[in-house]
Amino acid sequence: MSLKEIYRNKWTRFGFWALLYLLWVIWLGNYWWLLGLVVIFDSHITKKVKWAFWKKTYKEGEKKNVILEWVDAIIFAVIVVTFINIFFFQAFKIPSSSMESSLMTGDHLFVSKLAYGPRIPQTPLTIPFTHNVLPNGKESYSTLIQSDYRRLKGFGHVKRGDYVVFGFPNGDTVLTKAPAEDYYALCRMMGRENVIAYYGPAKVRPMDKKDHYVKRCVAVPGDTLNIVDGLVYVNSEPLEVYPGVQNSYRVITDGQKINNVNLDGLGLNIAELWYDDTLPGYPYMPLTAAMLEKVKAFPNVVSVEANIDVYPPDEPDSYLTIFPFSEKFRWTRDNFGPLWIPQKGVTVELNTDNLPLYERIITSYEGNDLKVEEDGTILINGQPARNYTFQQDYYFMMGDNRHNSLDSRYWGFVPEDHVVGKPSLIWLSTDRNKSFPKNIRWRRFFKFV
Repeated sequence: MSLKEIYRNKWTRFGFWALLYLLWVIWLGNYWWLLGLVVIFDSHITKKVKWAFWKKTYKEGEKKNVILEWVDAIIFAVIVVTFINIFFFQAFKIPSSSMESSLMTGDHLFVSKLAYGPRIPQTPLTIPFTHNVLPNGKESYSTLIQSDYRRLKGFGHVKRGDYVVFGFPNGDTVLTKAPAEDYYALCRMMGRENVIAYYGPAKVRPMDKKDHYVKRCVAVPGDTLNIVDGLVYVNSEPLEVYPGVQNSYRVITDGQKINNVNLDGLGLNIAELWYDDTLPGYPYMPLTAAMLEKVKAFPNVVSVEANIDVYPPDEPDSYLTIFPFSEKFRWTRDNFGPLWIPQKGVTVELNTDNLPLYERIITSYEGNDLKVEEDGTILINGQPARNYTFQQDYYFMMGDNRHNSLDSRYWGFVPEDHVVGKPSLIWLSTDRNKSFPKNIRWRRFFKFV
């Protein structure tokens, strides 16, 4: 007897789907969903209820209704794809050059939810195949139903060096006329009233509806991170220099531009390179270690020097844009820290000197009321506080394109509940600076990350 013949037996079909469903309920951890076994039993055995009510039962020889067939296919696709997006994989596109030369602008990825465990939707009333906005800019979700954060078991935890997709920590408040901008950074630079007047009104998004970012995790909970002259140290040890990591360099030439064919051959984004005749050369050329050696060998290159920010930071950076936004710390994007990464259950002493490091954690991410009295007394939920115990883990993320990445150096820690998943496969890659078919990066098709 073949497998096909065995599967035709109604009790075999019921047992197969009931077992899969039971395993899913155990993974979900909500046993009220066991009531769904009634639906599976009836749909395969008793058939008292027509659960697929939109389907038409045809008599022998009756012509099929094409419209109903399409409705059936669309409903099936919506249910299956939504289920896959929530629990297994989700499509994601790299929107910027912050991860070049590791992940390229125009890379289309599948992000694994299983790597760290999928999050149960906190805002479930969402239009299928959308994240937070419709093409017309309107919200694609409703906050009528909201639930607490919960993550299912995954294959592992975020590790140092992982690519991670996460919700933008500062994305809880979005400006209507400038949705891609960091609301909090603009408020520090311009003042809230001016920001609202120019770019408002502002709207608030739930945690699971924040825009998605992708960066590399460089420090995990309990680590101490330090950046010295652009080199990252974790727990006093140099962090591995991953092949795609690039910094910017000042490239001086003999007065001639480097041939664009050579630059394109290196994998550089030519649209973002600027040649300054007054140098002469390129003030900011992003290069990996391998690319650096090749550029030095070009015959018209006179010298190459790393761009390193020392305090005070170069414009447009300032202490108002570098975390933790306090002049006391005197940090830059290339000389940053030492900074301890908060870990769940660990208690730290609180004072007015280190409060800027943890203020947003205490208030926005962990939901406490924070106030500092004129005499320096710190009040948490109305009570004097000399220490604080963290309720979840935090991570420090950086883009591989170190001098063209808005990352944790500019907005701080990434909470564990913001983690979405891990990029696993590039299934399509296109270069927006080239026309078809030259814009297709064939070598990146179906490339595992």
